Amino acid sequence: MSDKEPMWDSLPPEFLTHAFLQLPIKSIITCTCVSKKWKSLIQNPSFISSHLHHSSSNSKNHLLLFRLCPNEGTKWDKREREAYTLYWDNNNNNSNNEEDLNEHTRFDSPFPAQSGSVIVRVVGTCNGLLCLARDLLSYDNFYILWNPCVRKFTRTSKPIVSYSTHGGFEETTGFGFDSKTNDYKVVRVVRLLDREDEDGSSLKVEVYSLATDGWRMVTAGLPSSCVVRGREPLAFVNGALHWIAFRRAISNNFQSFVMVFDLGDEVIREIALPEFLNGFDGDQYWVRMSISVYRNSLALFHQQDFSSPCLNIWVMKEYADESSWTKIFTLSDDQCSREYVPRALGFRRSGEVIIEMHDGQLISLHFESQKFKVLGITGYGYIFDHSINGNGYTFFDSYVESLVLLDEPNRAVTY
Repeated sequence: MSDKEPMWDSLPPEFLTHAFLQLPIKSIITCTCVSKKWKSLIQNPSFISSHLHHSSSNSKNHLLLFRLCPNEGTKWDKREREAYTLYWDNNNNNSNNEEDLNEHTRFDSPFPAQSGSVIVRVVGTCNGLLCLARDLLSYDNFYILWNPCVRKFTRTSKPIVSYSTHGGFEETTGFGFDSKTNDYKVVRVVRLLDREDEDGSSLKVEVYSLATDGWRMVTAGLPSSCVVRGREPLAFVNGALHWIAFRRAISNNFQSFVMVFDLGDEVIREIALPEFLNGFDGDQYWVRMSISVYRNSLALFHQQDFSSPCLNIWVMKEYADESSWTKIFTLSDDQCSREYVPRALGFRRSGEVIIEMHDGQLISLHFESQKFKVLGITGYGYIFDHSINGNGYTFFDSYVESLVLLDEPNRAVTY
């Protein structure tokens, strides 16, 4: 050690790496201010990757992320910053646990809505990153990748498909991580409304790469005459994005299926839904149906029909095995409101499902005992115009704290 070198800088890198991995993420960020050597080590992509692996594999680090109404059930002012809250998932398969969720930390969105026409929605989360989209009420589409733990965000470059280049369109968006290339990707599935493109197709798929900060079109293997269901929730599992889609069958009825986009191979395939859910007519198209991650497979949330507000929950017990779809629960008519169908948000580590009731109260439902617990958390419920957001405004997903984007500068976000 030289006379001018601080003692902490003389510690071996492998010792420092091990020590940093044991610290809470806020303490790791603080350590970047101790010395240039520590900052360089912590911001190194190798350490960021090691920290993510350590955080993901730690059995005690089970967190749930909620995007909630800032005013706890009162009228929402669009000028306010939305609240994102992390809770410890203390369930541990114990349906009798009274202290079910404990708040860990809360983040205010760095992107306040400046007018009623500016609405930012959550596309999804992956490895500590949130993908936010401003693609509602206008064609001025842009996307933001945000890590609230390190207060870093980046705005994507402009997509290829826009109103000025292709006219009117409908789109759905997905976000996930490609482990083959160690890259984060945003995927847009766009259906042109005004015309078919030069190749005779109205369906376009484009992929954004964080590594290159660029978009590119996917042209091979696109399904024909297919519509992806609006902005309903997606499922990212086993390296692929999953959406509910439908097409008109030969019988002139609609056929629903799961559209799968593999982020590694960038190819589209299909998974059939339970046969019971196919063959519906045009009047039933707007019946709510959404997809979710269930452990390492898929789950389906399905509203029976307009006359019955009950909620059915199906799970695919073996991923990609279409014969393994099984209905595991039905929320009966007398448990539902005729004005508002309860909305299933997703699953906890224990397999319990989080459901948003008509008044915004969130409950956790245990399938085997068929008992539920009121979590003491309030979502947006029916106070918001769900026709604007498509899939409601309360967002829920599992979450892992990470240092992703710590080594990147913030890219300006303007409206």
